[in-house]
Amino acid sequence: MAQEVTVPPVDIETLRSEIQAEYQVVADSPNKDFHFHTGRALAAKVGYGDDLLEGIPESSIESFAGTGNPFSLGPMVAGERVVDLGCGAGIDSLIAGKMVGPQGQVIGVDMTDAMVAKASQSAREGGFTNVEFKQGYAESLPVGDGWADVVISNGALNLVPDKVAVLTELNRVLKPGGRLQIGDIVVHRSVPEEAKADIDLWTG
Repeated sequence: MAQEVTVPPVDIETLRSEIQAEYQVVADSPNKDFHFHTGRALAAKVGYGDDLLEGIPESSIESFAGTGNPFSLGPMVAGERVVDLGCGAGIDSLIAGKMVGPQGQVIGVDMTDAMVAKASQSAREGGFTNVEFKQGYAESLPVGDGWADVVISNGALNLVPDKVAVLTELNRVLKPGGRLQIGDIVVHRSVPEEAKADIDLWTG
């Protein structure tokens, strides 16, 4: 019997505002001490080899704040279309852009304007003409139906209360037979309801 999935009782606009504020700091001041790992050291820790990072501008690498490595599930294929959900400063989008080549296309989506601006600047700096970045939310992606061969995401799904809405949206933008490659946080114990409503625990 399927278990009913409930959405945590958290104010979504307040949560989004708090997350945007935190990740604006990651974009603007990447060398600051955060409660999570960032940058090139984090990339090495989660398995990003020199081959993946070659040609990626340091401005994207320094603000990397993912939780895993979606490329550990397999590379993108030349000519594919890729959506990067919660793209941050663009490191994964640009890596995907290298993999899909000039015949492929990548759209990175993030809700934090400072991250979208930084990612866009990195794409220009690195000469990535097949990668673009858009502001948007996980529950309503600025991408057409069935556009993507692959959706990647790295540390974004855990920040959205309504997981079913996000996964439904990912299904919408994927072509039939498309694939998800997600790196994220997994918990092995139930989270108390009062904790789910605590904005500080979502962001910290």
